[in-house]
Amino acid sequence: MPEPSRPSATRACPVAHDHEPQADAPACPFDERATAFDPYTDAYMANPSELVRWSREEQPVFYSPRLGYWVLTRYESIKAVFRDPHTYSPSIALESTEPPTEEALAILKSYGYALNRTLVNEDEPMHMARRRALMAPFTPEHLRQHEPMVRRLVSEAIDGFIDAGEADLFRRLTWHVPFSVALHFLGIDDDEDHEKMHEFAIAHTKNAFGRATPEERIEVAHTVGKFWQLSGEILEKMRRTPEGPGWMRYSIRQQKHHPEVVTDSYLHSMMMAIIVAAHESTSFAAANAIRLLLEHRSVWDEICEDPSLISPAIEECLRHDGPIASWRRRTTRDVVIEGVPIPAGARLLLVVHSANHDARQFSDPDLFDIRRSNVIDQLSFGFGVHQCLGKNIARMEMQIMIGELTRRLPHMQLVPQEFDYVHNLAFRGPQNLHVRWNPAHNPERRDPDVRHWAQAVHLGGPMASAMVRKLRVLAADTLATDPDIVRLRLVAADGSALPRWTPGAHIDIECGDTGLSRQYSLCGDLDNVHEWEVAVQHDAASRGGSAWIHRYATAGAPLRVRGPRNHFHLDEDGRQRLILIAGGIGITPVMAMAQRARATGRDYVLHYSAASRTRAAYADALQALHGERLQLHLSDAGRRCDFAALLAQPRADTHIYACGPQRLLDALQQAVARAGWPADALHVEHFENNAPKLDPAHERAFEVELRTAGLTLHVPADRTVLEVLHAHNVDVQSDCEEGLCGTCEVAVAEGDIEHRDSVLSPAERAKGDRMMSCCSRARTGRLVLDL
Repeated sequence: MPEPSRPSATRACPVAHDHEPQADAPACPFDERATAFDPYTDAYMANPSELVRWSREEQPVFYSPRLGYWVLTRYESIKAVFRDPHTYSPSIALESTEPPTEEALAILKSYGYALNRTLVNEDEPMHMARRRALMAPFTPEHLRQHEPMVRRLVSEAIDGFIDAGEADLFRRLTWHVPFSVALHFLGIDDDEDHEKMHEFAIAHTKNAFGRATPEERIEVAHTVGKFWQLSGEILEKMRRTPEGPGWMRYSIRQQKHHPEVVTDSYLHSMMMAIIVAAHESTSFAAANAIRLLLEHRSVWDEICEDPSLISPAIEECLRHDGPIASWRRRTTRDVVIEGVPIPAGARLLLVVHSANHDARQFSDPDLFDIRRSNVIDQLSFGFGVHQCLGKNIARMEMQIMIGELTRRLPHMQLVPQEFDYVHNLAFRGPQNLHVRWNPAHNPERRDPDVRHWAQAVHLGGPMASAMVRKLRVLAADTLATDPDIVRLRLVAADGSALPRWTPGAHIDIECGDTGLSRQYSLCGDLDNVHEWEVAVQHDAASRGGSAWIHRYATAGAPLRVRGPRNHFHLDEDGRQRLILIAGGIGITPVMAMAQRARATGRDYVLHYSAASRTRAAYADALQALHGERLQLHLSDAGRRCDFAALLAQPRADTHIYACGPQRLLDALQQAVARAGWPADALHVEHFENNAPKLDPAHERAFEVELRTAGLTLHVPADRTVLEVLHAHNVDVQSDCEEGLCGTCEVAVAEGDIEHRDSVLSPAERAKGDRMMSCCSRARTGRLVLDL
């Protein structure tokens, strides 16, 4: 493995330039904006994604001469680096950007300082061996035992200032609680000097991630040396009581079983590093989140009213304004990233805050939307084998802190202030968070029971079922002359704009207190951000969803809605000709595709089958908009769609999109297969899932290997893949858990899948590269997932 060169004071462009560059030569990653890039500023700490917007949009990989690092700013390339720890070594994750002085090294040596590799900066295969040996206390099952302690600490902290009318929440809550939780989790006694340890932790952060002056380096070296000695003393005390509580004592016990993996030097290094890692990111994440929520007052008021929104709100806070600015990696071989060749031994700065604002991954990324459907994809916790082990205890702490504040101080206001930051490459968050309120308006003065109520904590990524939008039915009317179809026009209850959606997207409507939620395709004007439209057909054979909507979803009625989500995407390749096929109420997603095709000038035809003209929803509007491109096939007029004739000649430049009753889709799939169309030419949307459900008496157990995380998990006959993933701290979002909504999709690298969903098309199933983890299983003994 090549040794990287140390950063130098002056650096030239690392890409060689010919006098006459070739057309396919790599773009120069070194320009005026790259030269000016400086992450050690308040502006960068306050909003890294904004400071590198130019890079994210125009030049996603550039070379920083100030740092001697290649800087990556886009989601996919950063995730790909996280996914491959062999090519992109984490060994420089804790390395100072400037070489330590001889004097500083001598000072550290005088304290016996010998920080070794930790979970953050260790290479494979040793990293995963240690991670597997030590990760059990971080699983949701084990973390639950810490919840009463976290609640007590938060409650006591708020008790200490609730009657004061003002507080610096960073000092009084968001630093104090995570630090105390970290020490408790590690098993460190309460009699240790917390303020001194906090001073040590800041010095360690400056040493590993900061840019200190020569004078500061001397002071930092002394403080880090003292921190190292204190860590060793605490560890030795724990060795005398190894059966006691805490993760470090658990690690000491594991050393007996894995002495070659859990070594003495490793335990000492982890003791020091984990004191910082276990609280620093959580402290800043909580401070960032509270500030962001108070700056978006309507969102704060929403979660005060509906605490079930706290979990998704926190996840969106982690995406929008997370506690990590960047991580670092080193290349172990020559690579090409975003078209830019990068040599072996190069240092990479991965600006994860920028990745979380990449419009290629997150629609309208600068919008703060606590109901964002793919928020679980945020990278603030990292990804892959080095994903943060403590992510769920951080979520627990943040949920409890924000839950207590919204219940006990809902009238709290953010005080105008300048925010102070510790300048460093990794952690980001304010060192102050001043708020004020009128104590006379504290809810518990009117009702003392307020302080005893507690919102349930959800460990893991937020459930899609919690991401509810409160909408109002603007209008409800029947279409054509068919009373069995009602069109609903929906608006936000507060009149605000709604998220944009794409053709094929659907929303989930909660059907009152029935426990049912049903998916309905959006079908209105794609450009109208103030209204959504769905059409719902009453089905007498249904389980009650459509009957509830026809009865209760009248003009003015409130509705609880989730989404939009889309697993029936329209390929936006304008060169592709489209054949759009709909049967009955299946016209709803297809008509949005036709609208998009017409607006973008694509070649398309729309075939719409219905029992009669009166049963053909939207027929008149579609006829007026699409003219001869609309072909109506009405059964009562003897005009049925002849799929065999329509699809007799396969065309490589044509894609087919269809939605309708199962008999229509079955006939269509047979026609496509008989004519020899390419497997990926047909895309379908199903109304229901008729696949077999989990039956433990007839299932077989199997294993799933998580290729990126380096874990192998056992899936018993009575549990789904989704349940097993959640039990082992793996974030996968879910909603219907019936194989209908597509929320729990995971990528599959190897294995034979028994598909039981109604989301994937036959071609997608045949490809075998993804599955719905809530219902599908392995046909044989093993699946390898790209997680």
